[in-house]
Amino acid sequence: MVFRHSVPILYSSDIRRSIAYYTNVLGFDHQWEWDDVPSFGGVSKDLVELFFCKDGQGHPGTWIAIMVDNVDELHERVKAEGGKILAPPQDRDWGLREMIVEDPDGHCIRIGQGRTSGHKTSSELPQTISIVERLPTVEEFEALVNAVGWKAQTDERTAAVLKAPLHAVVAEVTETKKLVGCVLLLGDSASFYYIKDLMVHPDFQRKHVGTALMQQLNRWIETNAPGDALVGLYTGENLAPFYKQFGFRESFGMCRRIGSRDK
Repeated sequence: MVFRHSVPILYSSDIRRSIAYYTNVLGFDHQWEWDDVPSFGGVSKDLVELFFCKDGQGHPGTWIAIMVDNVDELHERVKAEGGKILAPPQDRDWGLREMIVEDPDGHCIRIGQGRTSGHKTSSELPQTISIVERLPTVEEFEALVNAVGWKAQTDERTAAVLKAPLHAVVAEVTETKKLVGCVLLLGDSASFYYIKDLMVHPDFQRKHVGTALMQQLNRWIETNAPGDALVGLYTGENLAPFYKQFGFRESFGMCRRIGSRDK
């Protein structure tokens, strides 16, 4: 069985308004609608396609990501058309240059491109930043999640997440102790370890912070993990070069997400 592609279906309170936004502001160049007073519709451009459903499917505030070849050019277009920009283009530690825009129904679109050599990263950690082996607090972790645009969790869920790691490394401003980055390590202390939640505050990205966090965590693993233990992580294809410098290589894997238990 071959999966061809997927198409997000976004909630829309006004199909024609949605189509107008995505064509006029974001530059999609094909469109269609269903019914005289549209209840369904869609837009597409190149390899990206989106559907809209009036009041019937989904909810306002969905997040989606779209990859383009020039995010700065699109940023100028969105500004000229009066689109709402939540975050202008910025270089991210995960290998993308991204901006975030919001459509008329409150959907947040992360629009990004792979970083080019023109967007340079510092090769040294700023002297004002310290790398410390400790867990972040619930408040620190949630602040980082919000800063990088990940989905927020309840305090209880975050507390549970932070009870699980075997080890953690954080980056903090030396003078104020403000947390600006972290990475967590899970595992059975015998044969398998899992690296997760590497985050760097946007104000401190492209400053060697993510690299320094991984270097410190790697040193701890190499010192404390038994011989022949396996260390794994999940990442996007664009970040493969970043992790390869720490000895990781591509490997086939599978995963399954448990559905929502909300009633």
